[in-house]
Amino acid sequence: MEAKADGTMARAGLLTTRRGVVKTPVFMPVGTQGTVKGLSSDELDQAGAGIILANTYHLYLRPGHDVIREAGGLHAFMNWDGGILTDSGGFQVASLAGLREITEDGVIFTSHIDGSTHFLGPEAAVAIQEALGADIIMAFDECVRYPASYDYVEAANIRTVKWAGRCKEAKTRKDQALFGIVQGGVFPDLREESAKALVEIGFPGYAIGGLSVGEPKDEMLVALESAIAHLPEDKPRYLMGVGTPWDFVEGVARGVDMFDCVLPTRVARHGTAFTARGKIIVRDKPYERDFSPLDPLCDCMVCRNYTRAYLRHLIRAKEMLGARLLSYHNVYFFIKFMHTIRSAIVNGTFREFREEFHRLCGTTEE
Repeated sequence: MEAKADGTMARAGLLTTRRGVVKTPVFMPVGTQGTVKGLSSDELDQAGAGIILANTYHLYLRPGHDVIREAGGLHAFMNWDGGILTDSGGFQVASLAGLREITEDGVIFTSHIDGSTHFLGPEAAVAIQEALGADIIMAFDECVRYPASYDYVEAANIRTVKWAGRCKEAKTRKDQALFGIVQGGVFPDLREESAKALVEIGFPGYAIGGLSVGEPKDEMLVALESAIAHLPEDKPRYLMGVGTPWDFVEGVARGVDMFDCVLPTRVARHGTAFTARGKIIVRDKPYERDFSPLDPLCDCMVCRNYTRAYLRHLIRAKEMLGARLLSYHNVYFFIKFMHTIRSAIVNGTFREFREEFHRLCGTTEE
């Protein structure tokens, strides 16, 4: 750990992988299918991405982990030299609720592609991730949607802890780091129980999953605090799938080191851009004759070379370049925003940065 921020739990650290050192806090762009939508590996590198996320379930279904292994692993397959973290497929337990059946051994999925039946459990999830060759792999867990009853979340917690232990036993590659995933819904006591149980098993890093799945922000923060309070200070903490600038500021203030989210590319495809003053919907009428940069305070190649009016035209004309340029800007903005947060921690100005952020952008998730 390099620095801590007085008055909060914010910290700046270094995450060492076989692909190099990643400075934390860090935002990881999401490349579910082995690609961050609309962006090449070179563009990700230019945007400053040090580590990205891919998804075990989707890559298992298509093109298949055996194909990727034969290609030399996911790094070689997608021509990416940076770090890769793979989600285990646990999120699909929640997101594909109508296409799966949960058992104590694992989950039976009906493929959303062709209707075929597949089984994914702890041992299979680890084996697939070892074939993919990611630097950081995740334990298989049961992610629960909001709302859910206390009894159901408690049962899912028990399964998740059992599966985490089986994942650790199944792991064979020493060059990959396996993270455990804390679950527990919005129930503080279940978050505490999950965190303590995973720490007892022992992992080199810990994720907090099952948040930003529909719950109010205040409940999300309480659940997050309840988990982090029982996680070791000398291990990285990863808040899964949570990612607006507001989330970054408040998550970092509570001790989170790693974030991922599909948001920057998803909203870009619909004409929305993140800026230092909040979101703007560039496809809207007010930007028809706005020949200023997308974000005057941003130095990315999009803001240096294109106007809001031009970007609006591309989006409304449904030209693929529009989605690509907005995606690049948003990913760049998220990465740069996290660098700014880290600098504030190192320089001892995080509290002031946090106050100024809320003054400029409000106290909501926008």
